[in-house]
Amino acid sequence: MIDAANQLKIPRPDPNFFILKEDKENLDRFSKMSEKHPVNILTTGNQGCGKSSLVRQFAYIYKRPMATFQVGLLLEAGQLFGQQRLKSGETYYQEFLFPKAIQTPGCVIHLEEINRSESPHALNELFSVLSEDRSIWIDELGMVQAAPRVMFFATMNEGDEFSGTDELDEALKDRFYRIHLEYLPHNVEKEVLIRKTSVDETKADQILKMINRIRNNDQLEMSVSIRHSLMIAELVAMGSSLREALIYSLQISKDTLESLLLSIQVETGETEADRGRHILYLRD
Repeated sequence: MIDAANQLKIPRPDPNFFILKEDKENLDRFSKMSEKHPVNILTTGNQGCGKSSLVRQFAYIYKRPMATFQVGLLLEAGQLFGQQRLKSGETYYQEFLFPKAIQTPGCVIHLEEINRSESPHALNELFSVLSEDRSIWIDELGMVQAAPRVMFFATMNEGDEFSGTDELDEALKDRFYRIHLEYLPHNVEKEVLIRKTSVDETKADQILKMINRIRNNDQLEMSVSIRHSLMIAELVAMGSSLREALIYSLQISKDTLESLLLSIQVETGETEADRGRHILYLRD
């Protein structure tokens, strides 16, 4: 038997969580709006930019219990609510956490990777629970009615580069407000690197200068997420050179890598001999 009370908890705070002022202001508005009528939020943006973190910290800030559901695990309609099981030769209906969560007042329901389900039909029940009525009939459960102030957050990555994803049904997408997370401003991302990896300010500046060069180069067609910038910064904080950190953190072609390494050489004045001595160690 699932103990919903032990699973529906307010998330822990992340002291290093950053959010842009305009996004925070809109989250305030969404929270107040949810007191009056149902609110659904679709969060998009580059991978590793903090979409899931935003949902968790929203739940923490507004003291709401939260439950996360991996949409990519859904194979057929109805799986969110429960499933027929077999025990001792007899079938029975196992109710899952989802109906318990949506009947918990103020709960934040996180639908992770909403565009990655195995079958588009697996999302059919969401049309009803995301509507103004916020209710659905399930034969085994009867009428399931969402509790007051329940908020749905869906997160997804968009683009052809993400295998296994689909275009989100327009009728489903129409039920959401949308927050699109961009790369953080330089000074904010620098503060994130410093706090989360303990890299010093000078090294953080050098890392972000190179990363932003990559992000702003349309010919490279590369997306360096904040997750990747943290990976690079952590290696540098542990004594790696920037050159090494890029090699081990970014999955790029040999030609692109050589081009980046050449730009580092030009930027820093590094020579071939310097490379052999790991002159780019930023400890000095």
